[in-house]
Amino acid sequence: MPKSKRAKVVHLTQVSKKTREQKDQLFQNIRDQVPEYQHCIVFNVDNMRNNYLKEVRRELNDSRLFFGKTKLMAKALGQTPEEAILPGIEGLAPHIAGTVGLLLTNRPVNDVLDYLNGIVSVDFARAGVTASRSFIIPPGVVYATGGEVPKENDIPLGHTIEPELRRLGIPTRMVKGKVVLGEENGEGEGYTVCKEGDVLDSRQTRLLKLFDVCLSEFKIKVLAYWSAATSEVTEIEQAAMEGVEEDE
Repeated sequence: MPKSKRAKVVHLTQVSKKTREQKDQLFQNIRDQVPEYQHCIVFNVDNMRNNYLKEVRRELNDSRLFFGKTKLMAKALGQTPEEAILPGIEGLAPHIAGTVGLLLTNRPVNDVLDYLNGIVSVDFARAGVTASRSFIIPPGVVYATGGEVPKENDIPLGHTIEPELRRLGIPTRMVKGKVVLGEENGEGEGYTVCKEGDVLDSRQTRLLKLFDVCLSEFKIKVLAYWSAATSEVTEIEQAAMEGVEEDE
């Protein structure tokens, strides 16, 4: 019997990794591009999502964004005055850690900071994310949002989903064609899907998605920026930025 082409085993040792040439190219691209722009911004990304980042790239299409190994990006800019490709830019190196990127731009820096700090997109949480709040399904007839909105503005959960809820550990049952948790009149205990501060697993994230509950936020936080006009690095205090947003 011929071997199925679909049943192909791919050994991890054969999975392509970034080559030395690619890393060298990123290093050189950063060094070549930085002198072409007035500002170099280091920003942190919470809950990275490529589709949201693509939107940022489209909005800032006259600028350049770089992501890569943090040590490589810091080395490309220079970590000491002697290594720095431009005066003062070595002051960005301490901020290049974690999930960060570099943004090179000629736009007014305050306009770019306002745009980046204003980006907030909610999404479904992935496994490993810390729950920002608790989510408890109340007893009684189970509704599509699991109690997130008043019953009069919600609809009962579809009966076809009930088997999956039980498979995921929720003790539901069918009563007169409706999915019920505890007693139909609302007596009994609700079901805690997650508590604030929990590190979510795949079962919890699946349940949150079934009830259309988004606990993840894609955010960009500017950590610091360097300006060619002053050859200085300006650090951004997040508490101060949050205060400005609240005042607005």
